[in-house]
Amino acid sequence: MDLTAYEESKFELAQVLRTASALLPHEEAERHQRIRELQARLAEDRFNLVVVGRFSRGKSSLMNAVLGHDWLPTGIVPLTSVITTVTYGTTPKVVLEYQDRGFRSKIELGALTDHITQAGNPGNIKKIKIAEVHLPAEILRRGFFFVDTPGLGSPIVENTRTTESFLPEADAFLLVTGYESPLSEDEARFLRSVASSARRVFIVLNKQDTVDAAQRSQALAYVEDQLHSLFERDLPSIFSVSARDGLEAKKKQDSQLIDASGLPRLEDELVQFLLTEKSNEFMLQMCNRVTEFLVDLGSSAELSQLLHQVNRLKIELSEGKPDAYRYSNVGPASAAATTASQKFRPCEICEHIQKQSFHFLSQFQYELATNPKTQRDHAEHGGFCSLHTWQYESIASPQGTCSGYPALLNHLATSLAEAATSEITPETAQSTVSSLLATAVSCPLCRVRTKTEAEAIAALTHRLTGDTKQRLNSLSAVCLIHLRLIVVEFSDPDIIKQLLEREAVLLHRIAEDMQRYSLKHDALRRNLASDEERDAALKALLSLVGHRAVSSPWRVEYIL
Repeated sequence: MDLTAYEESKFELAQVLRTASALLPHEEAERHQRIRELQARLAEDRFNLVVVGRFSRGKSSLMNAVLGHDWLPTGIVPLTSVITTVTYGTTPKVVLEYQDRGFRSKIELGALTDHITQAGNPGNIKKIKIAEVHLPAEILRRGFFFVDTPGLGSPIVENTRTTESFLPEADAFLLVTGYESPLSEDEARFLRSVASSARRVFIVLNKQDTVDAAQRSQALAYVEDQLHSLFERDLPSIFSVSARDGLEAKKKQDSQLIDASGLPRLEDELVQFLLTEKSNEFMLQMCNRVTEFLVDLGSSAELSQLLHQVNRLKIELSEGKPDAYRYSNVGPASAAATTASQKFRPCEICEHIQKQSFHFLSQFQYELATNPKTQRDHAEHGGFCSLHTWQYESIASPQGTCSGYPALLNHLATSLAEAATSEITPETAQSTVSSLLATAVSCPLCRVRTKTEAEAIAALTHRLTGDTKQRLNSLSAVCLIHLRLIVVEFSDPDIIKQLLEREAVLLHRIAEDMQRYSLKHDALRRNLASDEERDAALKALLSLVGHRAVSSPWRVEYIL
Protein backbone atom coordinates (compact mmCIF):
# COMPACT_ATOMS: atom_id res chain seq x y z
CA MET A 1 0.00 0.00 0.00
CA ASP A 2 1.16 3.55 -0.73
CA LEU A 3 -0.14 6.94 0.42
CA THR A 4 -2.64 7.11 -2.44
CA ALA A 5 -4.09 3.68 -1.62
CA TYR A 6 -4.29 4.58 2.06
CA GLU A 7 -6.26 7.71 1.27
CA GLU A 8 -8.58 5.74 -0.99
CA SER A 9 -9.35 3.46 1.96
CA LYS A 10 -10.38 6.56 3.93
CA PHE A 11 -12.64 7.66 1.07
CA GLU A 12 -14.23 4.20 0.98
CA LEU A 13 -14.96 4.27 4.70
CA ALA A 14 -16.36 7.79 4.36
CA GLN A 15 -18.70 6.52 1.63
CA VAL A 16 -19.92 3.76 3.97
CA LEU A 17 -20.78 6.39 6.59
CA ARG A 18 -22.49 8.56 3.97
CA THR A 19 -24.63 5.62 2.86
CA ALA A 20 -25.46 4.72 6.47
CA SER A 21 -26.54 8.31 7.09
CA ALA A 22 -28.88 8.17 4.09
CA LEU A 23 -30.49 5.01 5.51
CA LEU A 24 -31.23 6.65 8.87
CA PRO A 25 -34.47 8.58 9.44
CA HIS A 26 -33.89 12.32 9.99
CA GLU A 27 -35.29 12.17 13.51
CA GLU A 28 -32.46 9.84 14.64
CA ALA A 29 -30.42 12.89 15.71
CA GLU A 30 -28.12 11.06 18.13
CA ARG A 31 -27.06 8.49 15.54
CA HIS A 32 -26.53 11.16 12.89
CA GLN A 33 -24.29 12.94 15.38
CA ARG A 34 -22.26 9.74 15.88
CA ILE A 35 -21.79 9.51 12.12
CA ARG A 36 -20.54 13.12 11.99
CA GLU A 37 -18.09 12.37 14.81
CA LEU A 38 -16.69 9.40 12.87
CA GLN A 39 -16.50 11.51 9.72
CA ALA A 40 -14.66 14.24 11.65
CA ARG A 41 -12.02 11.76 12.80
CA LEU A 42 -11.44 10.73 9.18
CA ALA A 43 -11.34 14.35 7.97
CA GLU A 44 -8.85 15.43 10.65
CA ASP A 45 -6.47 12.50 10.17
CA ARG A 46 -2.93 13.71 9.55
CA PHE A 47 0.65 12.77 10.41
CA ASN A 48 2.30 15.23 12.80
CA LEU A 49 6.06 15.07 12.24
CA VAL A 50 7.82 17.31 14.77
CA VAL A 51 11.26 18.47 13.63
CA VAL A 52 13.63 19.21 16.53
CA GLY A 53 17.29 20.01 17.01
CA ARG A 54 19.64 22.82 17.89
CA PHE A 55 19.25 26.08 15.98
CA SER A 56 21.72 26.02 13.02
CA ARG A 57 21.46 22.26 12.47
CA GLY A 58 19.53 22.84 9.25
CA LYS A 59 15.99 21.85 10.32
CA SER A 60 14.32 24.29 7.95
CA SER A 61 16.81 23.42 5.21
CA LEU A 62 15.93 19.74 5.59
CA MET A 63 12.20 20.48 5.35
CA ASN A 64 12.84 22.58 2.26
CA ALA A 65 14.72 19.64 0.74
CA VAL A 66 11.88 17.23 1.49
CA LEU A 67 9.35 19.72 0.07
CA GLY A 68 11.52 20.25 -3.01
CA HIS A 69 11.61 24.05 -2.78
CA ASP A 70 13.32 26.63 -0.58
CA TRP A 71 10.07 27.85 0.95
CA LEU A 72 11.07 28.23 4.59
CA PRO A 73 13.55 30.84 5.84
CA THR A 74 16.91 29.49 6.93
CA GLY A 75 19.82 30.96 8.86
CA ILE A 76 21.78 30.76 12.08
CA VAL A 77 19.83 33.43 13.99
CA PRO A 78 17.78 31.70 16.73
CA LEU A 79 14.08 31.66 15.97
CA THR A 80 11.58 33.14 18.38
CA SER A 81 9.26 31.09 20.55
CA VAL A 82 6.86 30.65 17.64
CA ILE A 83 5.91 27.20 16.43
CA THR A 84 5.97 27.04 12.62
CA THR A 85 3.70 24.38 11.16
CA VAL A 86 3.70 23.40 7.50
CA THR A 87 0.55 22.07 5.87
CA TYR A 88 -0.88 21.78 2.35
CA GLY A 89 -2.25 24.78 0.51
CA THR A 90 -2.94 25.51 -3.16
CA THR A 91 -0.91 28.72 -3.03
CA PRO A 92 1.89 29.67 -0.62
CA LYS A 93 0.68 31.74 2.32
CA VAL A 94 1.01 32.02 6.09
CA VAL A 95 -1.81 32.10 8.65
CA LEU A 96 -0.84 33.56 12.03
CA GLU A 97 -2.51 32.47 15.28
CA TYR A 98 -2.03 34.75 18.28
CA GLN A 99 -1.62 33.98 21.97
CA ASP A 100 -4.23 36.38 23.30
CA ARG A 101 -6.56 36.92 20.35
CA GLY A 102 -9.17 34.66 18.86
CA PHE A 103 -8.82 35.76 15.24
CA ARG A 104 -6.18 34.69 12.74
CA SER A 105 -4.46 36.82 10.11
CA LYS A 106 -2.91 36.01 6.74
CA ILE A 107 0.44 37.25 5.48
CA GLU A 108 2.58 36.67 2.42
CA LEU A 109 5.15 33.88 2.68
CA GLY A 110 7.92 36.41 2.10
CA ALA A 111 6.93 38.20 5.32
CA LEU A 112 7.36 35.07 7.46
CA THR A 113 10.81 36.10 8.73
CA ASP A 114 9.34 39.29 10.16
CA HIS A 115 7.25 37.17 12.52
CA ILE A 116 9.27 34.07 13.45
CA THR A 117 12.88 35.27 13.66
CA GLN A 118 14.55 36.96 16.57
CA ALA A 119 15.48 39.88 14.33
CA GLY A 120 11.93 40.46 13.09
CA ASN A 121 10.06 39.56 16.27
CA PRO A 122 12.43 39.88 19.25
CA GLY A 123 11.16 38.07 22.29
CA ASN A 124 7.95 37.41 20.37
CA ILE A 125 6.61 40.87 21.14
CA LYS A 126 3.94 40.28 18.49
CA LYS A 127 2.47 37.52 20.71
CA ILE A 128 2.30 34.97 17.89
CA LYS A 129 1.49 31.42 18.97
CA ILE A 130 1.68 29.50 15.70
CA ALA A 131 2.64 30.42 12.15
CA GLU A 132 0.83 27.99 9.85
CA VAL A 133 2.58 27.84 6.48
CA HIS A 134 0.50 26.59 3.53
CA LEU A 135 2.54 25.17 0.64
CA PRO A 136 1.67 23.30 -2.59
CA ALA A 137 3.90 20.25 -1.91
CA GLU A 138 2.62 16.77 -2.77
CA ILE A 139 3.86 15.11 0.44
CA LEU A 140 1.78 17.62 2.43
CA ARG A 141 -1.27 16.97 0.26
CA ARG A 142 -1.03 13.29 1.22
CA GLY A 143 -1.37 14.01 4.93
CA PHE A 144 2.04 15.03 6.28
CA PHE A 145 2.00 17.95 8.71
CA PHE A 146 5.44 19.31 9.60
CA VAL A 147 6.16 21.21 12.80
CA ASP A 148 9.34 23.29 12.80
CA THR A 149 10.17 24.01 16.44
CA PRO A 150 12.49 26.65 17.89
CA GLY A 151 15.99 25.29 18.47
CA LEU A 152 16.85 23.01 21.37
CA GLY A 153 19.47 24.48 23.65
CA SER A 154 18.74 27.98 22.40
CA PRO A 155 20.22 30.80 24.48
CA ILE A 156 16.65 32.13 24.51
CA VAL A 157 15.04 30.04 27.27
CA GLU A 158 11.54 30.55 25.86
CA ASN A 159 12.56 28.83 22.62
CA THR A 160 13.48 25.57 24.34
CA ARG A 161 10.37 25.72 26.55
CA THR A 162 8.12 26.22 23.51
CA THR A 163 9.71 23.28 21.69
CA GLU A 164 9.30 20.91 24.64
CA SER A 165 5.70 21.96 25.28
CA PHE A 166 4.70 20.95 21.74
CA LEU A 167 6.19 17.45 21.91
CA PRO A 168 2.98 15.69 23.09
CA GLU A 169 1.38 16.64 19.74
CA ALA A 170 3.86 14.52 17.79
CA ASP A 171 3.16 11.27 15.97
CA ALA A 172 6.91 10.98 15.38
CA PHE A 173 10.05 13.04 15.88
CA LEU A 174 12.69 13.99 13.37
CA LEU A 175 15.83 14.98 15.28
CA VAL A 176 18.27 16.90 13.09
CA THR A 177 21.86 16.93 14.26
CA GLY A 178 25.01 17.63 12.28
CA TYR A 179 28.44 16.27 11.42
CA GLU A 180 30.19 19.29 12.96
CA SER A 181 29.24 18.12 16.51
CA PRO A 182 26.92 15.12 16.34
CA LEU A 183 24.40 14.61 19.13
CA SER A 184 24.96 17.49 21.50
CA GLU A 185 24.06 17.37 25.18
CA ASP A 186 20.74 19.12 24.52
CA GLU A 187 19.86 16.69 21.76
CA ALA A 188 20.82 13.70 23.93
CA ARG A 189 18.62 15.09 26.74
CA PHE A 190 15.73 15.34 24.30
CA LEU A 191 16.22 11.71 23.25
CA ARG A 192 16.16 10.60 26.88
CA SER A 193 12.83 12.38 27.37
CA VAL A 194 11.19 10.59 24.42
CA ALA A 195 12.87 7.20 24.83
CA SER A 196 10.14 6.02 27.20
CA SER A 197 7.31 7.26 24.96
CA ALA A 198 5.86 4.99 22.34
CA ARG A 199 6.66 7.45 19.55
CA ARG A 200 9.10 6.78 16.75
CA VAL A 201 12.26 8.85 16.40
CA PHE A 202 14.18 9.42 13.18
CA ILE A 203 17.68 10.86 13.47
CA VAL A 204 19.26 12.83 10.64
CA LEU A 205 22.95 13.71 10.47
CA ASN A 206 22.81 16.71 8.21
CA LYS A 207 25.56 18.38 6.16
CA GLN A 208 27.25 15.19 4.99
CA ASP A 209 28.65 17.27 2.14
CA THR A 210 31.03 18.95 4.65
CA VAL A 211 32.91 15.77 5.60
CA ASP A 212 34.74 12.96 3.80
CA ALA A 213 33.79 9.28 3.88
CA ALA A 214 36.05 8.44 6.85
CA GLN A 215 34.69 11.31 8.95
CA ARG A 216 31.17 10.31 7.99
CA SER A 217 31.68 6.71 9.16
CA GLN A 218 33.24 7.90 12.40
CA ALA A 219 30.35 10.25 13.18
CA LEU A 220 27.70 7.64 12.35
CA ALA A 221 29.43 5.10 14.61
CA TYR A 222 29.57 7.64 17.44
CA VAL A 223 25.86 8.44 17.19
CA GLU A 224 24.91 4.77 17.08
CA ASP A 225 27.03 4.12 20.17
CA GLN A 226 25.30 6.97 22.01
CA LEU A 227 21.88 5.64 21.06
CA HIS A 228 22.66 2.29 22.68
CA SER A 229 23.03 4.07 26.00
CA LEU A 230 19.80 6.03 25.52
CA PHE A 231 17.45 3.36 24.19
CA GLU A 232 17.03 -0.10 25.69
CA ARG A 233 15.70 -1.53 22.43
CA ASP A 234 14.49 -0.48 19.00
CA LEU A 235 17.19 2.05 18.24
CA PRO A 236 16.05 4.98 16.10
CA SER A 237 17.02 4.86 12.44
CA ILE A 238 19.97 7.08 11.50
CA PHE A 239 20.12 8.89 8.15
CA SER A 240 23.11 10.62 6.63
CA VAL A 241 21.81 13.54 4.57
CA SER A 242 22.87 16.69 2.79
CA ALA A 243 19.78 18.88 2.77
CA ARG A 244 21.56 21.47 0.63
CA ASP A 245 22.59 18.95 -2.04
CA GLY A 246 19.17 17.28 -1.94
CA LEU A 247 17.31 20.51 -2.57
CA GLU A 248 19.58 21.51 -5.45
CA ALA A 249 19.26 18.02 -6.96
CA LYS A 250 15.46 18.18 -6.78
CA LYS A 251 15.46 21.56 -8.47
CA LYS A 252 17.57 20.09 -11.29
CA GLN A 253 15.51 16.87 -11.29
CA ASP A 254 18.78 14.91 -11.16
CA SER A 255 17.90 11.46 -9.78
CA GLN A 256 21.53 10.42 -9.21
CA LEU A 257 22.30 13.52 -7.14
CA ILE A 258 19.05 13.08 -5.25
CA ASP A 259 20.07 9.53 -4.29
CA ALA A 260 23.55 10.71 -3.30
CA SER A 261 22.05 13.33 -0.96
CA GLY A 262 20.50 10.61 1.22
CA LEU A 263 17.01 12.12 1.02
CA PRO A 264 15.18 9.21 -0.69
CA ARG A 265 15.98 6.73 2.10
CA LEU A 266 14.69 9.18 4.73
CA GLU A 267 11.54 10.00 2.78
CA ASP A 268 10.77 6.32 2.09
CA GLU A 269 11.20 5.47 5.77
CA LEU A 270 8.86 8.27 6.82
CA VAL A 271 6.19 7.18 4.36
CA GLN A 272 6.46 3.53 5.39
CA PHE A 273 6.15 4.48 9.04
CA LEU A 274 3.09 6.55 8.26
CA LEU A 275 1.49 3.65 6.40
CA THR A 276 2.51 0.61 8.43
CA GLU A 277 2.52 1.91 11.98
CA LYS A 278 0.48 5.07 12.32
CA SER A 279 -2.09 5.13 9.53
CA ASN A 280 -2.93 1.43 9.33
CA GLU A 281 -3.50 1.35 13.07
CA PHE A 282 -5.72 4.41 12.80
CA MET A 283 -7.75 2.97 9.93
CA LEU A 284 -8.21 -0.41 11.62
CA GLN A 285 -9.50 1.39 14.72
CA MET A 286 -11.86 3.42 12.54
CA CYS A 287 -13.10 0.27 10.79
CA ASN A 288 -13.85 -1.30 14.20
CA ARG A 289 -15.73 1.81 15.33
CA VAL A 290 -17.77 1.91 12.10
CA THR A 291 -18.52 -1.81 12.43
CA GLU A 292 -19.79 -1.33 15.98
CA PHE A 293 -21.99 1.52 14.81
CA LEU A 294 -23.46 -0.45 11.90
CA VAL A 295 -24.19 -3.45 14.12
CA ASP A 296 -25.97 -1.14 16.55
CA LEU A 297 -28.28 0.04 13.74
CA GLY A 298 -29.87 -3.42 13.44
CA SER A 299 -30.08 -5.73 10.45
CA SER A 300 -31.11 -5.21 6.86
CA ALA A 301 -29.80 -6.13 3.43
CA GLU A 302 -28.30 -2.65 3.00
CA LEU A 303 -26.55 -2.73 6.38
CA SER A 304 -25.23 -6.24 5.74
CA GLN A 305 -23.70 -5.03 2.50
CA LEU A 306 -22.05 -2.11 4.31
CA LEU A 307 -20.68 -4.45 7.00
CA HIS A 308 -19.25 -6.71 4.32
CA GLN A 309 -17.58 -3.69 2.70
CA VAL A 310 -15.98 -2.62 5.99
CA ASN A 311 -14.80 -6.17 6.78
CA ARG A 312 -13.21 -6.46 3.35
CA LEU A 313 -11.44 -3.16 3.94
CA LYS A 314 -10.13 -4.41 7.32
CA ILE A 315 -8.71 -7.51 5.66
CA GLU A 316 -6.97 -5.43 3.01
CA LEU A 317 -5.48 -3.15 5.66
CA SER A 318 -4.35 -6.07 7.83
CA GLU A 319 -2.79 -8.02 4.99
CA GLY A 320 -1.42 -5.05 3.10
CA LYS A 321 -3.49 -4.11 0.09
CA PRO A 322 -1.40 -4.58 -3.07
CA ASP A 323 -0.58 -1.41 -4.94
CA ALA A 324 -2.90 -0.81 -7.85
CA TYR A 325 -1.98 1.22 -10.90
CA ARG A 326 -1.06 4.61 -9.48
CA TYR A 327 -2.17 7.65 -11.45
CA SER A 328 0.37 9.70 -9.50
CA ASN A 329 3.25 7.74 -10.99
CA VAL A 330 2.47 7.34 -14.65
CA GLY A 331 5.46 9.02 -16.24
CA PRO A 332 6.82 12.43 -17.16
CA ALA A 333 3.35 13.86 -17.67
CA SER A 334 2.65 13.56 -13.92
CA ALA A 335 4.45 16.78 -12.97
CA ALA A 336 2.64 18.68 -15.72
CA ALA A 337 -0.73 17.42 -14.50
CA THR A 338 0.11 18.31 -10.91
CA THR A 339 0.90 21.86 -11.99
CA ALA A 340 -2.28 22.03 -14.09
CA SER A 341 -4.32 20.92 -11.07
CA GLN A 342 -2.76 23.37 -8.60
CA LYS A 343 -2.81 26.31 -11.03
CA PHE A 344 -5.97 25.24 -12.79
CA ARG A 345 -6.77 27.02 -16.03
CA PRO A 346 -9.79 25.72 -17.95
CA CYS A 347 -9.38 24.21 -21.42
CA GLU A 348 -7.50 26.77 -23.51
CA ILE A 349 -9.35 25.70 -26.65
CA CYS A 350 -12.66 26.42 -24.91
CA GLU A 351 -11.27 29.77 -23.75
CA HIS A 352 -10.19 30.70 -27.29
CA ILE A 353 -13.58 29.76 -28.73
CA GLN A 354 -15.35 31.73 -26.02
CA LYS A 355 -13.20 34.81 -26.65
CA GLN A 356 -13.71 34.72 -30.43
CA SER A 357 -17.43 34.00 -30.05
CA PHE A 358 -17.86 37.01 -27.82
CA HIS A 359 -15.91 39.17 -30.28
CA PHE A 360 -18.15 37.98 -33.15
CA LEU A 361 -21.38 38.49 -31.20
CA SER A 362 -20.34 41.95 -30.09
CA GLN A 363 -20.06 43.05 -33.72
CA PHE A 364 -22.91 40.92 -35.12
CA GLN A 365 -25.56 42.13 -32.63
CA TYR A 366 -24.89 45.71 -33.75
CA GLU A 367 -25.08 44.76 -37.43
CA LEU A 368 -28.28 42.82 -36.81
CA ALA A 369 -29.89 45.82 -35.14
CA THR A 370 -28.92 48.35 -37.82
CA ASN A 371 -28.34 46.60 -41.17
CA PRO A 372 -31.39 45.40 -43.18
CA LYS A 373 -29.26 43.04 -45.30
CA THR A 374 -27.89 41.33 -42.17
CA GLN A 375 -31.47 41.01 -40.90
CA ARG A 376 -32.61 39.35 -44.17
CA ASP A 377 -29.66 36.93 -44.21
CA HIS A 378 -30.24 36.09 -40.56
CA ALA A 379 -33.90 35.35 -41.28
CA GLU A 380 -33.20 33.17 -44.34
CA HIS A 381 -30.77 30.99 -42.30
CA GLY A 382 -33.19 30.55 -39.42
CA GLY A 383 -31.29 32.74 -36.93
CA PHE A 384 -29.05 31.31 -34.24
CA CYS A 385 -29.26 27.82 -32.81
CA SER A 386 -30.89 27.61 -29.38
CA LEU A 387 -27.56 27.74 -27.44
CA HIS A 388 -26.28 30.77 -29.29
CA THR A 389 -29.64 32.53 -29.25
CA TRP A 390 -29.31 32.90 -25.49
CA GLN A 391 -25.65 33.91 -25.77
CA TYR A 392 -26.80 36.63 -28.17
CA GLU A 393 -29.50 37.69 -25.68
CA SER A 394 -26.91 38.03 -22.89
CA ILE A 395 -25.15 40.89 -24.70
CA ALA A 396 -27.88 42.39 -26.90
CA SER A 397 -30.24 45.09 -25.62
CA PRO A 398 -34.03 44.70 -25.87
CA GLN A 399 -33.97 47.57 -28.39
CA GLY A 400 -31.38 45.77 -30.50
CA THR A 401 -33.36 42.52 -30.45
CA CYS A 402 -36.60 44.31 -31.30
CA SER A 403 -34.85 45.97 -34.24
CA GLY A 404 -33.06 42.89 -35.54
CA TYR A 405 -35.47 39.98 -34.99
CA PRO A 406 -38.78 41.00 -36.66
CA ALA A 407 -37.43 39.91 -40.06
CA LEU A 408 -36.76 36.40 -38.70
CA LEU A 409 -40.14 36.13 -36.99
CA ASN A 410 -42.00 37.36 -40.09
CA HIS A 411 -40.06 34.89 -42.25
CA LEU A 412 -41.00 32.02 -39.94
CA ALA A 413 -44.62 33.19 -39.76
CA THR A 414 -44.92 33.23 -43.56
CA SER A 415 -43.46 29.73 -43.87
CA LEU A 416 -45.80 28.33 -41.23
CA ALA A 417 -48.84 30.04 -42.81
CA GLU A 418 -47.99 28.57 -46.22
CA ALA A 419 -47.61 25.12 -44.70
CA ALA A 420 -51.01 25.45 -43.00
CA THR A 421 -52.78 26.03 -46.35
CA SER A 422 -51.35 22.90 -47.99
CA GLU A 423 -52.07 19.19 -47.59
CA ILE A 424 -50.71 18.42 -44.14
CA THR A 425 -49.89 15.33 -42.06
CA PRO A 426 -48.14 15.08 -38.66
CA GLU A 427 -44.97 14.00 -40.40
CA THR A 428 -44.94 16.81 -42.96
CA ALA A 429 -45.79 19.35 -40.24
CA GLN A 430 -42.89 18.14 -38.17
CA SER A 431 -40.59 18.26 -41.19
CA THR A 432 -41.69 21.81 -41.97
CA VAL A 433 -41.01 23.06 -38.44
CA SER A 434 -37.66 21.24 -38.32
CA SER A 435 -36.58 22.87 -41.58
CA LEU A 436 -37.15 26.30 -40.06
CA LEU A 437 -34.86 25.70 -37.08
CA ALA A 438 -31.25 26.76 -37.23
CA THR A 439 -28.62 24.01 -37.35
CA ALA A 440 -24.90 23.84 -36.66
CA VAL A 441 -24.43 24.46 -40.39
CA SER A 442 -26.76 27.44 -40.69
CA CYS A 443 -26.13 29.15 -37.33
CA PRO A 444 -23.53 31.87 -37.93
CA LEU A 445 -21.99 31.51 -34.47
CA CYS A 446 -21.75 27.73 -34.83
CA ARG A 447 -19.70 28.30 -37.99
CA VAL A 448 -17.44 30.76 -36.16
CA ARG A 449 -17.12 28.33 -33.28
CA THR A 450 -16.13 25.41 -35.50
CA LYS A 451 -13.61 27.45 -37.49
CA THR A 452 -12.07 28.89 -34.32
CA GLU A 453 -11.90 25.45 -32.71
CA ALA A 454 -10.00 24.03 -35.70
CA GLU A 455 -7.53 26.92 -35.59
CA ALA A 456 -6.96 26.54 -31.83
CA ILE A 457 -6.37 22.79 -32.14
CA ALA A 458 -3.91 23.34 -34.99
CA ALA A 459 -2.01 25.94 -32.95
CA LEU A 460 -1.87 23.70 -29.87
CA THR A 461 -0.71 20.74 -31.95
CA HIS A 462 2.07 22.82 -33.47
CA ARG A 463 3.11 24.08 -30.03
CA LEU A 464 3.38 20.59 -28.58
CA THR A 465 5.47 19.27 -31.45
CA GLY A 466 9.12 19.24 -30.40
CA ASP A 467 9.96 19.48 -26.70
CA THR A 468 6.67 17.95 -25.59
CA LYS A 469 7.70 17.40 -21.98
CA GLN A 470 8.54 21.06 -21.42
CA ARG A 471 5.50 22.36 -23.26
CA LEU A 472 3.13 20.08 -21.37
CA ASN A 473 3.97 22.12 -18.29
CA SER A 474 2.50 25.25 -19.89
CA LEU A 475 -0.59 23.48 -21.24
CA SER A 476 -3.93 24.25 -19.64
CA ALA A 477 -6.36 21.59 -18.58
CA VAL A 478 -7.95 20.10 -21.71
CA CYS A 479 -11.56 18.98 -21.62
CA LEU A 480 -12.31 15.48 -22.88
CA ILE A 481 -14.32 16.91 -25.79
CA HIS A 482 -11.20 18.60 -27.15
CA LEU A 483 -8.74 15.91 -26.06
CA ARG A 484 -10.60 13.59 -28.42
CA LEU A 485 -9.97 16.02 -31.27
CA ILE A 486 -6.35 16.74 -30.32
CA VAL A 487 -4.99 13.18 -30.14
CA VAL A 488 -5.91 12.39 -33.75
CA GLU A 489 -3.65 15.23 -34.91
CA PHE A 490 -0.47 13.44 -33.75
CA SER A 491 1.25 10.54 -35.47
CA ASP A 492 3.83 10.12 -32.68
CA PRO A 493 2.45 7.59 -30.15
CA ASP A 494 4.73 8.95 -27.40
CA ILE A 495 3.06 12.37 -27.57
CA ILE A 496 -0.38 10.76 -27.50
CA LYS A 497 0.65 8.64 -24.52
CA GLN A 498 1.90 11.67 -22.58
CA LEU A 499 -1.32 13.57 -23.28
CA LEU A 500 -3.44 10.66 -22.07
CA GLU A 501 -1.24 10.14 -19.00
CA ARG A 502 -1.44 13.82 -18.15
CA GLU A 503 -5.23 13.76 -18.44
CA ALA A 504 -5.43 10.61 -16.28
CA VAL A 505 -3.36 12.20 -13.50
CA LEU A 506 -5.34 15.44 -13.67
CA LEU A 507 -8.74 13.69 -13.48
CA HIS A 508 -7.56 11.46 -10.63
CA ARG A 509 -6.27 14.45 -8.65
CA ILE A 510 -9.56 16.28 -9.13
CA ALA A 511 -11.46 13.15 -8.02
CA GLU A 512 -9.32 13.00 -4.86
CA ASP A 513 -9.98 16.68 -4.14
CA MET A 514 -13.72 16.10 -4.60
CA GLN A 515 -13.65 13.18 -2.15
CA ARG A 516 -11.65 15.19 0.38
CA TYR A 517 -14.09 18.09 0.13
CA SER A 518 -17.09 15.78 0.44
CA LEU A 519 -15.62 14.16 3.57
CA LYS A 520 -14.81 17.51 5.21
CA HIS A 521 -18.25 18.85 4.28
CA ASP A 522 -20.01 15.82 5.79
CA ALA A 523 -17.86 16.15 8.93
CA LEU A 524 -18.64 19.89 9.25
CA ARG A 525 -14.93 20.58 8.77
CA ARG A 526 -15.15 22.76 5.66
CA ASN A 527 -12.57 25.11 7.16
CA LEU A 528 -9.97 22.38 6.58
CA ALA A 529 -10.59 22.32 2.82
CA SER A 530 -7.92 23.68 0.50
CA ASP A 531 -8.72 25.97 -2.43
CA GLU A 532 -8.28 23.02 -4.79
CA GLU A 533 -10.84 21.00 -2.85
CA ARG A 534 -13.35 23.86 -2.78
CA ASP A 535 -13.01 24.34 -6.56
CA ALA A 536 -13.00 20.63 -7.40
CA ALA A 537 -16.67 20.36 -8.40
CA LEU A 538 -16.40 23.06 -11.09
CA LYS A 539 -13.00 21.76 -12.23
CA ALA A 540 -14.49 18.30 -12.74
CA LEU A 541 -17.31 19.52 -14.98
CA LEU A 542 -15.01 21.81 -16.98
CA SER A 543 -12.58 18.92 -17.49
CA LEU A 544 -15.31 16.60 -18.69
CA VAL A 545 -17.35 18.69 -21.13
CA GLY A 546 -15.64 22.07 -21.39
CA HIS A 547 -17.18 25.48 -20.82
CA ARG A 548 -20.96 25.72 -20.85
CA ALA A 549 -20.88 28.47 -23.49
CA VAL A 550 -18.80 26.35 -25.88
CA SER A 551 -19.87 22.71 -25.82
CA SER A 552 -23.01 21.69 -27.62
CA PRO A 553 -24.27 18.15 -28.31
CA TRP A 554 -25.24 18.95 -31.91
CA ARG A 555 -21.83 20.27 -32.95
CA VAL A 556 -20.49 19.37 -36.41
CA GLU A 557 -16.79 18.68 -36.85
CA TYR A 558 -14.78 21.26 -38.76
CA ILE A 559 -17.34 23.07 -40.90
CA LEU A 560 -15.27 25.86 -42.40
